[in-house]
Amino acid sequence: MKHSCQILGTTTNYWEYNPDKLTTLILIHGFRGTHHGLLRIAELLPKYRLIIPDLPGFGMSEALTSGHEIDDYVEWLFQFRQLVDPHVPSSYIVGHSFGSIIVSHYASLHPSTVTKLTLINPIGAPALEGEQRLLTQLAILYYWLGRKLPARAARAWISFKPITKITSVAMRKTKDRQIRKFIDEQHYTHFSTFANPTQLSEAFKASVSHDVSQVAEHLTMPTLMIVGEKDDITALSKQHELHAKINDAELVIIPDVGHLTHYETPGEVASAIRAFIK
Repeated sequence: MKHSCQILGTTTNYWEYNPDKLTTLILIHGFRGTHHGLLRIAELLPKYRLIIPDLPGFGMSEALTSGHEIDDYVEWLFQFRQLVDPHVPSSYIVGHSFGSIIVSHYASLHPSTVTKLTLINPIGAPALEGEQRLLTQLAILYYWLGRKLPARAARAWISFKPITKITSVAMRKTKDRQIRKFIDEQHYTHFSTFANPTQLSEAFKASVSHDVSQVAEHLTMPTLMIVGEKDDITALSKQHELHAKINDAELVIIPDVGHLTHYETPGEVASAIRAFIK
């Protein structure tokens, strides 16, 4: 069921599943994603009430007027949690990719409001310092150019279908043609549902300027890390380093998959979440 709420002066749209269940999970999607990206996992978690928003500036949610730095998203999540799960002092919170940065920074500042934290394909190391730093610099230029172009040309540039295809191919690891087709369709459909090029550029800068390792030592709640063995965004060695920094963390490694575990192996992801929450 779709709902809308007002947070920080703008409209956030979110979807609620299994509303009659007692335990609530709040799931936060990644950069250029929408709530749709987490639905394959949601289908496999029928025993929980699930709240999945479109992040501000993505999908059907309006951009924030204050900006789209990590602090803006953290404040948004603080108010959002209070609205959607008001009857408990703390919630189960899940974040994928860029969402892992948002929820970890949120949890470090508001630990008493997080029962357990789940990080799916966490961004565990600085993007500007890792093996993919050259590609990161090129992506920064790509979004910067989009911000400088006139509005119509900017949206066409950022939504350029071949770039979306390259992104899909670079991140997926599966050889299953049906899953590959599904991933392409998801990216073609939802990657371009952003508020405006300025918002997108700001959010991308936030995504590459921050990571989970910055706040790892301040995560005091039980934390689950679900990582892909072949994730090129954060190498497995860096995920092990991140795991060691978090005081009470469990690490689940899914073999032969990369950054798109939510698409390629939703069953394994959902199973790990169920075992963690119990």
